[in-house]
Amino acid sequence: MNLPVAVLGGGAWGTALAMQMRRAGHDVRLWMRDAEMAAAIRRGENPRYLPDVAIDVGIEATTDHAEALDGAACVLAVTPAQVLRDVLAGVGGAVPPGVPLVLCAKGIEHETGLLLSQIAGDLLPGNPVAALSGPSFAADLARELPTAVVIAAQEAELAASLAQSFSTERFRCYSTGDLVGVEIGGALKNVFAIAAGAVTGAGLGASAQAAMVTRGFVELRRIAQAFGAEPETVMGLSGLGDLLLTCSSAQSRNFAYGLALGRGESLTGRPLAEGVATAGIAAKIARERDIDAPIISAVAAILAGRITINEAVSALMTRPLRAEAG
Repeated sequence: MNLPVAVLGGGAWGTALAMQMRRAGHDVRLWMRDAEMAAAIRRGENPRYLPDVAIDVGIEATTDHAEALDGAACVLAVTPAQVLRDVLAGVGGAVPPGVPLVLCAKGIEHETGLLLSQIAGDLLPGNPVAALSGPSFAADLARELPTAVVIAAQEAELAASLAQSFSTERFRCYSTGDLVGVEIGGALKNVFAIAAGAVTGAGLGASAQAAMVTRGFVELRRIAQAFGAEPETVMGLSGLGDLLLTCSSAQSRNFAYGLALGRGESLTGRPLAEGVATAGIAAKIARERDIDAPIISAVAAILAGRITINEAVSALMTRPLRAEAG
């Protein structure tokens, strides 16, 4: 069934998702602030974010959010997590009432500790909220390489309907009613990717990287459980799946950021890494809820300049010994 889809955000992920919506048979309008980028996408290219990828010229790129949202039957919000509030506040009046809003960014609002679904629920109470997450790189999706993700919504029927509408032969969408679990997994894996990158960049070895990722998953599971997430969600695409991908490839902006951090390279002007903003608030949430999350706390301290990577590793390695399942 053809759905008029509005995509908010013309970066790599927004453009790739717009292309996927076209492959799924939908009419697509892509909103962005940069007029030059919009013109480039209309020419069939996005040289800033997806160089060497041919963009579907059927995507209607525009800088007018009212035009993009007019008549939309589904809205994909693909702006960075920390600017989602501003974007929704700016365009919210043009979002058709009752239309599903699908959150495609991953993070926790740094200032408030709110999940993105909570922000959307506050600003657009008349629109059901869903989230799209899972192990996926924009370049892979844009090039139509096989990719699997999960669509989550509190209304499981909505999640299943969206998954059906978005899926194609090369893009498989699973569905779940565990919206919180999917959001927690997507947000926290970015923090652990920074840790994994930093360990690798500092030359601490593959064994240390494997330990960091594995114990990071334990922390992810603890925090997800505290938020009421289902264990199956944490073990699925948006939890373990996304963690494994993000912690193992320099295609991940968060892993690449950690890699540069570990190597002592300049971090000025690097591409946005959502985990940088998420680390501090995630550590604060863990403290307030009395959740043992030493890796998250260490990443937050490193990013704040309170400790070095070697000091963090030393502190983690000399913690009191305990049973692994503890």
